[in-house]
Amino acid sequence: MNIDGQSAIITGGGSGLGAATSAALVAAGAKVAILDQHYESAQNTADKIGCLAIKCDVGSGDDAQKALEQARSAHGIPSILVNCAGIGPGAAVVGKTGPVDLEWFEQTIRVNLTGTFNMIRLVAADMIKKETSSEGEKGVIINTGSTSAYEGQVGQSAYAASKAGVVGMGIALAREFAREGIRVMTISPGPFDTPLFESMPPKAYQRLLESAQFPKRAGKPSEYAQLVTSIIQNPMLNGESIRLDGAIRMGPR
Repeated sequence: MNIDGQSAIITGGGSGLGAATSAALVAAGAKVAILDQHYESAQNTADKIGCLAIKCDVGSGDDAQKALEQARSAHGIPSILVNCAGIGPGAAVVGKTGPVDLEWFEQTIRVNLTGTFNMIRLVAADMIKKETSSEGEKGVIINTGSTSAYEGQVGQSAYAASKAGVVGMGIALAREFAREGIRVMTISPGPFDTPLFESMPPKAYQRLLESAQFPKRAGKPSEYAQLVTSIIQNPMLNGESIRLDGAIRMGPR
């Protein structure tokens, strides 16, 4: 798909991977709408790169519907959806004071997995209405998984479960939307220079980086955005989860 002129929605676009992706797509000529629960961050990013910022809780059906209507009104039916919104609070399932609160697990699933699915169901319903392009496509959906979907560490049971769900539904969605000319891909990053990973304890963060083969550093959000643009432009990429992690294989801690 040619990015120039396309309408794109990026969730979690106020910072980190979403902000870098928004900037890359704007630079490639897309009309971008950033959806983020943290509106101030989204607006700051939008002001810098020249796009639309919309406050949105991706886990809310009503919120997401209203945000989509606003984006559609400004830019038309979207051809691109990139789901970057996510949280990753760590906790022991059973700690010194007993079992963890169920809300911890439910909230992580709500944002990372339910929020991703929520945006897909709404945006895909719009994409299906589009005319097929000369390239034979109507749209591209890119979700954000994680290496934790494959090697979840101690304290990451909620995060690992949410991201495993995102990875797992990718092929099912790609098969369902194939007849409509909509591709579905997943990017599963390792440690990246984002607020999510930078909030980790320094020793734990360093241990993660030491597990990578090459390069032995955190990923750059621009490298995630580079892969997003490549996926959009390459029609043979569909139904797969690409690990973007320097060949990291995470240990238990």
